[in-house]
Amino acid sequence: MLVRKAKSEDHNSILEFQLAMARETEGIDLERSTVEKGVASVLKDSSKGNYYVAEKNEKVIGSLLTTFEWSDWRNGTVLWIQSVYVIPEFRRKGVYSQLYAHVKNLVLENSDLKGIRLYADKTNVGAHKVYRKLGMTPDHYITFEWLK
Repeated sequence: MLVRKAKSEDHNSILEFQLAMARETEGIDLERSTVEKGVASVLKDSSKGNYYVAEKNEKVIGSLLTTFEWSDWRNGTVLWIQSVYVIPEFRRKGVYSQLYAHVKNLVLENSDLKGIRLYADKTNVGAHKVYRKLGMTPDHYITFEWLK
């Protein structure tokens, strides 16, 4: 398995992953054209974030997005992992672990990067187990949001 930074050629795979994830995790059908533009925006402008993909036999089988949070407490950037998706037939085979290890290595190798955060649905106990197994711990914050 190869983990690498996504390229523009990965756009369609990432788009399909995001649409599938919304259906699977939240039971919603996102507006395809909006997601298509959102994925393209990240691929064209790394100041918005970076996609990383897992590839096996030249097929993209999983991806995640990292975005940035400036921490004045740490005088550096914390990477947020978002939009994680692994195609069903490759789940529970270490794909996410490899993607996570890639991001963690980026943080370890760059003194400006201070850590990794992510959020998971409270009921997604399977994901919680994976994150704990990889050495992540639940934090003491509750996430609130307002979305238009």
